[in-house]
Amino acid sequence: MRVCLWRAARSAQRNQEQGSGKTNTSYSGRLRRSVALAIALALILSAGAFASATLTGAGSTWVYPLVAKWSVAYEAQTGIEVNYQSIGSGGGIAQIKAGTVAFGASDMPLKPEDLQSAGLIQFPTAVAGEDLVYNLPGIKAEQLVLSGPLVADIYLGKIKKWSDPAIAKLNSGVKLPDTYITVVHRSDGSGTTFTFCDYLSKVSAEWKEKVGANTSVAWPTGVGGKGNEGVASYVQRIPGAIGYVEYAYILESHLADARMINADGKVVSPSLKGFQDASAHVDWTQARDFYVILTDHSGPETWPISGCTWQILRKSAPKETNLNVMKFFDWGFEHGQDMAKSISFGPLPPSTVKAIKSYWKSELGYSL
Repeated sequence: MRVCLWRAARSAQRNQEQGSGKTNTSYSGRLRRSVALAIALALILSAGAFASATLTGAGSTWVYPLVAKWSVAYEAQTGIEVNYQSIGSGGGIAQIKAGTVAFGASDMPLKPEDLQSAGLIQFPTAVAGEDLVYNLPGIKAEQLVLSGPLVADIYLGKIKKWSDPAIAKLNSGVKLPDTYITVVHRSDGSGTTFTFCDYLSKVSAEWKEKVGANTSVAWPTGVGGKGNEGVASYVQRIPGAIGYVEYAYILESHLADARMINADGKVVSPSLKGFQDASAHVDWTQARDFYVILTDHSGPETWPISGCTWQILRKSAPKETNLNVMKFFDWGFEHGQDMAKSISFGPLPPSTVKAIKSYWKSELGYSL
């Protein structure tokens, strides 16, 4: 584009000179040439500024509500647009490895050895959680209580009806319908799936053996929806459906969500405090490449299906690209925490943010 603009300006200059019938050496000719070149230079510089005013990222649908809020405010303050595509953690990992985006986002942390072999680094963004949502007419939000082993049996296809005695035992006084359960899960590669399946693997030996935990698994039963949005949509449309969704989508879509029995045997509701309590059980600053898992930690108020999103960068990316990513998330850490809290994303502790900045310098060789 810059080459085309320069050629256009030079062509216009030559036309002016040819129109005079001779090489223009007069003051007015020199002035016209200067103006033409100045216009070309201005166009080139403006084209370059426009090209650098967009920061691209892709991945986690879990973190999309937070990145969307931060990006609007960040663009208003800096003029830099953050174009983030909510395509799932698996897609985010693939795109950052391919170098087609400036940053990838995943709710499943990559193991340190995998990061090293791929020439990548990762750092956490904010703590959040996910919950089971259901479509049971007459049963309100958080009126239903579930446990991890019970949910595992539902997703294994062993419990097929809402009136099953195992569900009724935890929900005395709730009129459960004699309705078949429609299990809804993610169809795309998803860190939300990893967090959910990691939790089930910790509370159900059968789940761990038969299904395990990853961004994509071989589901024993159910229908698949793309993204948190797709799962939420299926649950809303199908009576008797159950699905797992990130908490911000539950709030935004006003979905009926369950209370859960946590590792301490307490019945808890999803909450910002519950997510942060799970985070308090790990030392982010001591974990290599911030590799931690937040599911099924102890604590009377701890939410059992808590997690985090990691941003992933390529060490070989241009320095300017990585610096722009660092600036955006540094801005989020310093100025975006009230926005995070408004949609139940828990801010990282100051010690963790400090560790992230040190990590950037040690892994990339430069800092902000």
